[in-house]
Amino acid sequence: MRALVSWAIVRLGHLRWFAAAGRWLMPLDRRLIRLTDGRLSVTGWRTAPPTLLLTTRGRRSGQLRERPLLYARDGDAYVVVGSNWGQARHPGWSANLLAVAAGTITVDGETTGVRAVLLEGSERDRVWPLLLRVWPAYRDYDARSGRSLRIFRLEPVRSAGR
Repeated sequence: MRALVSWAIVRLGHLRWFAAAGRWLMPLDRRLIRLTDGRLSVTGWRTAPPTLLLTTRGRRSGQLRERPLLYARDGDAYVVVGSNWGQARHPGWSANLLAVAAGTITVDGETTGVRAVLLEGSERDRVWPLLLRVWPAYRDYDARSGRSLRIFRLEPVRSAGR
């Protein structure tokens, strides 16, 4: 059943109405991830596309902002894309990371500090297929948005004592 749900979500991800619904489900997803320590998400169970909870500081407000995001692993780092469901504008969290390249991520109930690096050129091209394996609809969002989607590598910050 879980595999069927995951398959359906990935297939539906390409459709405009699904992207519109996804924007409205974000607050629910944030709560569900937090309450279940990452075991559940609106996108399904652990077999669904991997989801992390990114916390950034608002570039204007200074307030903490949480956003569930799909991710791909790249070594010990996490790669995320600012698709904004294919809208013409970049998502706010990506502008927050451009202003302050630091935040935290919560994956499977574990919270880790990260340093964000905006990927460009060949490095961006290298990770794009990793993201498409996680969520093939990113290709549609890229075409629909009319902009270059921001891709970030979130590198865990190691404390001096470790």
